[in-house]
Amino acid sequence: MFQQARRNETRALEEELVAGRLGRRDFIRRAAALGLSASAIAGALAACGAEAPTATAPAPAAAPAATTAAGGTTAAAAPTAPAAAAASSPTAAPAGGGAAAKRGGGGTLKILEWQAMTILNPHLSSGTKDDLVCDFFYEPLIRVDSEGKYLPTLAEGVPSRENRQLAADGKSATWKLKSDLKWSDGRPVTADDVVFTWEYVSDKGTAATTVALWEAVETAEKVDDRTVTFRFKAPNPAWYRPAQGQILPKHIFAADKGAAARNSPNNLKPVGTGPYKLDDFKPGDMLVASINEQYREPNKPFFDRIEVKGGGDATSAARAVLQTGDYDYAWNLQIEDTVLRQLEGGGKGVPNFGVGGGIERIFINFTDPNKEVDGEQSSLKTEHPFFTDPRVRQAFALASDRESIVKLLYGRAGQVAVNILEDPPQYNSPNNKAEYSLERANALLDEAGWAKRGQYRAKGDVPMAVLYQTTNNSVRQRTQQIIKDGWEKVGVKTELKSIDSGVFFSSDAGNNDTSGKMYCDVQMYTTGAGIDPQSHMERWTSASARWSRAGGQVDGREQWPLPEPGVRPAVGAGRTELDPEKRAQLFIRMNDILIQDVVMIPLVSRKSTYAHAKDLQNMNYSQWEDDYYNIANWTKG
Repeated sequence: MFQQARRNETRALEEELVAGRLGRRDFIRRAAALGLSASAIAGALAACGAEAPTATAPAPAAAPAATTAAGGTTAAAAPTAPAAAAASSPTAAPAGGGAAAKRGGGGTLKILEWQAMTILNPHLSSGTKDDLVCDFFYEPLIRVDSEGKYLPTLAEGVPSRENRQLAADGKSATWKLKSDLKWSDGRPVTADDVVFTWEYVSDKGTAATTVALWEAVETAEKVDDRTVTFRFKAPNPAWYRPAQGQILPKHIFAADKGAAARNSPNNLKPVGTGPYKLDDFKPGDMLVASINEQYREPNKPFFDRIEVKGGGDATSAARAVLQTGDYDYAWNLQIEDTVLRQLEGGGKGVPNFGVGGGIERIFINFTDPNKEVDGEQSSLKTEHPFFTDPRVRQAFALASDRESIVKLLYGRAGQVAVNILEDPPQYNSPNNKAEYSLERANALLDEAGWAKRGQYRAKGDVPMAVLYQTTNNSVRQRTQQIIKDGWEKVGVKTELKSIDSGVFFSSDAGNNDTSGKMYCDVQMYTTGAGIDPQSHMERWTSASARWSRAGGQVDGREQWPLPEPGVRPAVGAGRTELDPEKRAQLFIRMNDILIQDVVMIPLVSRKSTYAHAKDLQNMNYSQWEDDYYNIANWTKG
């Protein structure tokens, strides 16, 4: 049976290769994972008309079976993960083409990030722009591939009930570090660093943006120099989540916990375990990194140097890769599909559209941004003059033309969004739809008592007017215009505001234009829930609204509390429900409450759109990780 299954899978790979849906290097990687020998892989490539592996790049060794964990035992699938755990590493032999013969020799990799990075501490990151470059330096215990399988990174393997590292009651998980790990300054990596990272993130004074990964942990206990046990406050179906947090060196950050965290110079001078070390960093402008000679895999990385240029806009970033070839990679190409097709004709690079790009949505402010209480605007002690009425929120959703946004702007890069949870697919609710009806919107606003006085509506002396803000981006500004058109047609005076992304997504306490302060009525940007939606859904409960906007301190959650309590019991049950089917139904229920009560308006389910040079290889995109999570494997050829 096994041999027949392997033959069937090999045949399917060959068909994908011939059809052009699978590259030669990915074919080699996946064939090796099936256990095919180098000669068998070469024969299959020849039969398909593809070039066989060369003598200078030996075929990769067969990858471990998908269910093998530390110690050769079988790993249990995570209760909420879409696929079984895997012991293969994101830094194993590069996908296709085999491992490089030596470290370096690949020259300079040039990356353009039009949303410029501003900080190099992943736990204080103000957005994906920072998370991306932190992956050059810092690593977690595990990564997650596109199929939802765990990839041991700093960890030696994945806990399971069989290897007795995962408690049957879901209340603890034990992780063992790989041997001989070193920080880029040569110091050893130990269990003390893992315990310290938990302490650092859990300290409320740190205001870590990654706190949701760790908040289920009651204690992190050092077992020995290479072993840590996370003990949870309750049975934890997402026991793997703390292992996704990047580990900090205790000897560097020991004095930086709590109130000292934000102002630490170490936030701009990373010392990590990743494949690169920092050479130069100018926040908002340029980052230069070179090979970390302490990196654990002696034949990686391929590139000698990485240059990341920040700033500009998405269109110029796409042009620099697709048309002029000045850069090798450009992330987050949120531009009109018609423009992207024109740039594609330049022939220097290719665009890609990965699943899991997040939901572009409109966030609704349930507090009053125009009233100040105790020195705070948008204070939780206030209520918005009309968004607390569900009929008003429903009217705003009905007057939002999502179909036109996708058709005119996103094209290949998106589809109409109706939920906030779409991936993994078991959490995607079938119970909602996107409806555009100005007639119904007008009727609801009339019913709610907001009468038209000329072009616009008002109730008493309160006008129905909103300030709608987002980042500077041509697609977002055109989206604003489409939304404004619908809202104004039903009598809502709509003022548009666009803010530089470096400001909007920053944690600058002195700047009133950040998304966290939300000194507006509605704002728009993209978020994603991740492989486990629990922490994402926690944001929509009152318990998560721990703010001090006057001081600029945020605990890592940026959403407003739900105006009614329906989601809270489901959120609470999701924390401890170990049955994956029951838990999926809880998440669907949470999603439906938020959508049907119009706590936000999902607009577009975005693809992760990026462009790369034609000869750049082995990116191995995963919707559960940032783009550079496996930068050690990237090659050219």
